[in-house]
Amino acid sequence: MPVNVLMPALSPTMEKGKLAKWLKKEGDQVKSGDVLAEIETDKATMEVEAVDEGTIGKLLVAAGTEDVAVNTPIAVILGEGEKMGDSPTPAAKPAATGPAAPAPASVPPTPAPSAPVPAASVKAEGSRVFASPLARRVAKQKGIDIAAVSGSGPHGRIVLKDVDGTRPGAAPTTGAPRAVAPMAAPTDESVLKLFAEGSYDLVPHDSMRKVIARRLTESKQTIPHFYVSVDVTLDHLLDVRERLNLQAPKDKDGKPLWKISVNDFIIKAMAMALIKVPDANVSWTENAMVKHKHADIGVAVSIPGGLITPVVRKAEAKGLAQISSEMRDYAARARTRKLRPEEYTGGSAAVSNMGMLNVKNFAAIVNPPHASILAIGTGERRPVVRGNDIVIEQQMTITLSTDHRCIDGALGAEFIGAIKAFLEEPGLMLV
Repeated sequence: MPVNVLMPALSPTMEKGKLAKWLKKEGDQVKSGDVLAEIETDKATMEVEAVDEGTIGKLLVAAGTEDVAVNTPIAVILGEGEKMGDSPTPAAKPAATGPAAPAPASVPPTPAPSAPVPAASVKAEGSRVFASPLARRVAKQKGIDIAAVSGSGPHGRIVLKDVDGTRPGAAPTTGAPRAVAPMAAPTDESVLKLFAEGSYDLVPHDSMRKVIARRLTESKQTIPHFYVSVDVTLDHLLDVRERLNLQAPKDKDGKPLWKISVNDFIIKAMAMALIKVPDANVSWTENAMVKHKHADIGVAVSIPGGLITPVVRKAEAKGLAQISSEMRDYAARARTRKLRPEEYTGGSAAVSNMGMLNVKNFAAIVNPPHASILAIGTGERRPVVRGNDIVIEQQMTITLSTDHRCIDGALGAEFIGAIKAFLEEPGLMLV
């Protein structure tokens, strides 16, 4: 039976993507795991793999097509001896802004089921398990039997959210995903009429900017933000940083193997503070508080057109040199949009540093599932009163934004106080 290749959900936030390039053409033979196409999401460029072997019978979406909705059929794979007219499955035309290849007239559309198909109906003994490549990879990483997962995609196909909601050994669950109500926004016409014709240029939003706008709007509309700021003295930290960098071993070319930054200390300090104040190491859900066992710190990285937040996993257990190495790798791959979804999703808190831009202080927006984000201002020499004396110290202002549903004022103050203590005396991170 012909099998539709669907537009995959390559990250938890992905709703649409751009089909950037086809790597196979109609008539090509493929096997499971072969790379068929490249998909551009809001964060990265990813590959789509074949889920079955056979022949490419039809490419349903043209290369370069934007805004192809997740789970839209983009190609058809034919089994041995099959032809396109044999397919009872839809070759639906995607909602897209670019040109799309028309669906064959001989393949009539079939409406999607109104509820997820029970797992048993698509995973009977001896039959294939229909799952996206990303769902298969994540299930393997988590030790989950993919055949035991209930699929909520079209025709019972298993997608990423089905695996994310399954624990190893847990019984499969079913249920349609909750829809997010669209946010009201001004129309182009209502804005453009305020400006004289010819006085502006229009630059269409790319996928990243659209997702950033949507998620930040949702965050500010649904999360009650609470803010607390403190000043941190950096003199001891800067001395330790200089000594550590001088002690860095050299590679064969004589270059230091590490160069620890102030931001690396901040990531480590926030992770240690989350372990010291475990009630702040949480995520909010409507039915329960998610209390994390490790401190996974997202770090905002600016890239052309927006930003991305790669996550340093178990940062409390990593040394400064390892954190520094990971962040250099993440930043380099982020700028070329080569990060994998598992490298920039999840996390329990985040850091956003604008100190290098000479910003004294600011308040960042919490990005769920995080319950907090730490905004870092620039380090500068300031006069400080110590006893009866005025001394000059290197200081920076840090501001903690929290989700007030799970981190109250007193808890937020305790949390940022722990961060300040670790930064002002870095040796505390060793005991």
